[in-house]
Amino acid sequence: MTSDEYVIEADGVRRRYAGGFEAVRGLSFSVARGEVFALLGTNGAGKTSTVELLEGLATPDGGTVRVLGHDPYRERGAVRPRIGVMLQEGGFPSDLTVAETLRMWAGCTTAARPAGEALELVGLTARARVRVKQLSGGEKRRLDLALALLGRPDVLFLDEPTTGLDAEGRRATWELVRTLRSGGTTVLLTTHHLEEAESLAGRLAIMHRGRIVVTGTPAEVTASRPARIRFELPAGIGAGRLPLGLRAAADGQRIEVRTHRLQDSLGELLGWARESDVELLRLDARSASLEEAFLDIAQTPETAVAA
Repeated sequence: MTSDEYVIEADGVRRRYAGGFEAVRGLSFSVARGEVFALLGTNGAGKTSTVELLEGLATPDGGTVRVLGHDPYRERGAVRPRIGVMLQEGGFPSDLTVAETLRMWAGCTTAARPAGEALELVGLTARARVRVKQLSGGEKRRLDLALALLGRPDVLFLDEPTTGLDAEGRRATWELVRTLRSGGTTVLLTTHHLEEAESLAGRLAIMHRGRIVVTGTPAEVTASRPARIRFELPAGIGAGRLPLGLRAAADGQRIEVRTHRLQDSLGELLGWARESDVELLRLDARSASLEEAFLDIAQTPETAVAA
């Protein structure tokens, strides 16, 4: 893929705060045109600091950032009309109605779509005449999204877009993101909902202590982590009787095996149980989940990710 096909590029990016704290430490990644890319990480991993650099709200202390081929901070005039930004929390005049808020924002937006169209996209048409202060938390998040979509953005930044939404609202937002992607919009998403990242993102990156530890498709990220097999042995059958390759963490009769060869290991286990006439109790075998990969990375000591 050529550089012209990437609409977001970060190369060796660093960001420091007062006191010398470095929140982003040599970050590099690219997002292709029309891609949904999820940026994951624990609180304090550096996600918001990174997104603010991409949005042009600050300039990096090292490295380079390009959005649509431009420096989003120094060439803000070329970038801002073509991006949409949904912050973690919007600040709206509480006494304006939903429709008035959209019309006010549209006045600051190049080639804004009609307010009614934006409301329909996020399912707020029926709340157009309601004052912002009367909206629920989830409805305010949908209003945030409507404002981000007013300018028909080529690149959309979504920072925790479904926080506060119920299950129905979350699913509706997912469908909207898929529709935008199908229309060619590039989406960079941060979220704490791993199911959301797995459902929407073509690729993702997991940050830890200011660095990207792993990146790839959701399937590639989970495949890098071992699968697990859990079971209990009957009374009188010790873990020492298991084949050597299957001896793992044992808590009394409860056994957990971690393996990168799930099918082979499970076959070996079942073959041993059949030949030994042993009934495996509460047998459970599954591939690694994105949550397990995330938690493994979150628990990595700082020395293991140091440059």
